Amino acid sequence: MIARRPRVIPVLAIFLLFATGIALLTGTSLLVPNPLMDRLWALNRPGEAAFRAMGRISGVMLLALGIGTCAAAIGLLQRKTWAWWFAVLLFAANCLGDAASFFITRDWLRSGSGMAISCAFLWSLCRKPIRQYFRHFE
Repeated sequence: MIARRPRVIPVLAIFLLFATGIALLTGTSLLVPNPLMDRLWALNRPGEAAFRAMGRISGVMLLALGIGTCAAAIGLLQRKTWAWWFAVLLFAANCLGDAASFFITRDWLRSGSGMAISCAFLWSLCRKPIRQYFRHFE
């Protein structure tokens, strides 16, 4: 008997696909600079400075992240346990990163909203019905 997919799974998958687009676009812009992306970087000058300070490796890492988030989104929709684990670890790491960012930047809005979103996704992933849905195929 196959349990019905919880409604939160497509929401998480869409969010991860959105993150995929951002990571791939950002990674590509770091590896292949162009005037259009330079205008978009104007929205986040501190982020641009941090990524450019790391060099081209930051672009490669963002492309890898984009591939990972895309695979996780597809895996969640296909009820893959590894995708559930990947999403949990990803949102936990994001939450910790936002917490660290707060102590460095003191930006309540960005760090606080990032932590709130990550925690909401973590909470939804760790609820018993969701865990059971993904453990069915173990």
